[in-house]
Amino acid sequence: MRLRLLAFASPLLCLALLALCGRTAQAAPAAPAESSTDELAIRRAAHDYVKAFEKGDAKALAALWAPKAVYINSETGQKFEGRSAIEGAFRDMFKKSGSAKIKVSVQQVRLVAPTVGIEDGVATVIRADEEPSESSYTAVYIKQDGKWLIDSVRETELPPPPGATEHLEPLAWLIGKWVDQDDDADIHSTYAWTANKAFITHAFTVRIGDQINLRGMQIIAWDPAAKRIRSWAFDSTGGFAEGKWRQDGDRWIIQSDSTLADGKKGSAVNVLKKVDDDHYTWKSSARQIDGEMQPNIDEVPVVREELSDEASSDKAADSDKPADSETESSDADSSK
Repeated sequence: MRLRLLAFASPLLCLALLALCGRTAQAAPAAPAESSTDELAIRRAAHDYVKAFEKGDAKALAALWAPKAVYINSETGQKFEGRSAIEGAFRDMFKKSGSAKIKVSVQQVRLVAPTVGIEDGVATVIRADEEPSESSYTAVYIKQDGKWLIDSVRETELPPPPGATEHLEPLAWLIGKWVDQDDDADIHSTYAWTANKAFITHAFTVRIGDQINLRGMQIIAWDPAAKRIRSWAFDSTGGFAEGKWRQDGDRWIIQSDSTLADGKKGSAVNVLKKVDDDHYTWKSSARQIDGEMQPNIDEVPVVREELSDEASSDKAADSDKPADSETESSDADSSK
């Protein structure tokens, strides 16, 4: 079963993780001792901004802006001047859009004058039932009465990497929740786009009885160098796998090479076949672990979770129906 799950895996996740780690771990140039306190204060202001935003606290957000600051809504282009107007803008936004999460990655803080600082970073806003929106930003801070306050912010929405979405679009029908059930286990999968549709994520859970036996994550990506779709998967035991995908009509053939948690090497050829928008099948062949051939896995049907839930409800409803007419007739005869 584990080799089966690892079959869907691919690589650009690793590149994305390395890039992210590199961005986070890359130390900023050493700053003069007298400026380090100011840089930390600006970074702390960014942290406070996230907390206030996620609480939907328009007043606390506005307090982080300078009294004469200018805020321009990046979506509408509308300009708001002054702390009071900015507070009203955020209050209207929270009222209209509801609560949201925001992730801010501060990439650089520069002090260009004793009372002026510039912060560069990337912000991702996540709202329920919406695709995350990601933008790069440059915030200008000014120091007033010993406190660093936002004077202006310029945002630029980040486009998806060239070609990535286009090449992953043939797999867009997978987006959503799926279930594969049999007498031994339930496998639940959730496919989702990442911000700007640069990658597809695949989270899976294997439940045997009432216990979760295995969890995992897969990233599906377009590799512009190899000019093909690839994937990497990782499971909760420490196993991982890489997959190379190619399309053949309504089938996706995935060559998977995996490393199990005990260090053994495995490989398989997996075939994912779309039946319609709510059904697909999966099978695995040429399976081996450390050179020893393993049994093939015959075609397994997979269905959208919503349809599976409906089928379960219908089955339960049928079991609750009164006895059929034949039984009723028999009961009536016996009572004569």
